[in-house]
Amino acid sequence: MKDKNEARLRRARQTRHKIAELKVMRLAVHRSNSHIYAQVIAPSGDKVLTSASTLEPEVRKSLKNGGNVRAAAEVGKRIAEKAKQLGIEAVAFDRGGYRYHGRVKALAEAAREHGLKF
Repeated sequence: MKDKNEARLRRARQTRHKIAELKVMRLAVHRSNSHIYAQVIAPSGDKVLTSASTLEPEVRKSLKNGGNVRAAAEVGKRIAEKAKQLGIEAVAFDRGGYRYHGRVKALAEAAREHGLKF
């Protein structure tokens, strides 16, 4: 049997292939046990336009733990605000092979609430 991470990476590859065909900006999410990261990536896939994570000093001050739903919602809000400053309104959501559930869902919903469309 293949390991869990290999299966996740396979799912992520399928998603990235589809988004590359669409030639749109991509909101990529990565999560670890203790942190969550989000990046807006250019349609060509070679350039990170903006990013947000629970490692940023401003986020760390307001949160005790970077690996929970509240932290993910804060990162979603920050990535949406940073994208809006760059004039980015619509992106494709790349959940990185993770289930749309828990922290990944919280990040996506917070980004949507603060004006990012996907």
